Amino acid sequence: MRILLVDDHPMVRAGCRRTLEQAFNAEIIEAGNCREACRLAMDSAPDLVILDLTLPGAGGLEALEMLRAQNERLRVLVFSMHPNPVFAARSIQSGARGYVVKCSPTDELLAGVREVLAGGIYLSRDLAKEIALAALCEDADPLRELSSREIEILRLLGRGNDLTNVASALCISYKTVANSVTQIKAKLGVRHTGELVRLAIEQGLTDTIVGIKRSAS
Repeated sequence: MRILLVDDHPMVRAGCRRTLEQAFNAEIIEAGNCREACRLAMDSAPDLVILDLTLPGAGGLEALEMLRAQNERLRVLVFSMHPNPVFAARSIQSGARGYVVKCSPTDELLAGVREVLAGGIYLSRDLAKEIALAALCEDADPLRELSSREIEILRLLGRGNDLTNVASALCISYKTVANSVTQIKAKLGVRHTGELVRLAIEQGLTDTIVGIKRSAS
């Protein structure tokens, strides 16, 4: 078995590597960003990709879509710090076969690996119920109209980044970010960037809130 582990934190990768090596007879390959993950997925043909959503440059949702575009049969298990049904549902919609929250017990990650490798779908226990309930409510996901790139921009705004910092984090131009923010506002029916920040926080897109920097409206 070959597992590609994608996370930008070396200590997290080291801990996951030990856990996976103890539980499975697997070769573990590591990547720290989207570009490296796509290259290694192409070169090594892993049986499973374990993917973090918070990556430098292209975010995890974009990485998921790129990996699946390379190989639609690729099995991806998202392993994220976001205990948010919005991220989980979007990940499954984008082709992931599982979603495990990093604060879950270790046995949940291992159960997720086994289930995805067996051809099933696995969700962290707490999230499974929330997603099922949200599916019954048509308006449960106010972010449903947003693309993966737009959700990543919204997440970064919610963490206190101004447009310049968002552009730098995603390796795109300021103009591209500004245009995207205008489109996000139109889709969500808001007028000011401050409202986007509030919405990002309310929707749980941010793990921690740092000092808010002034953003262009």
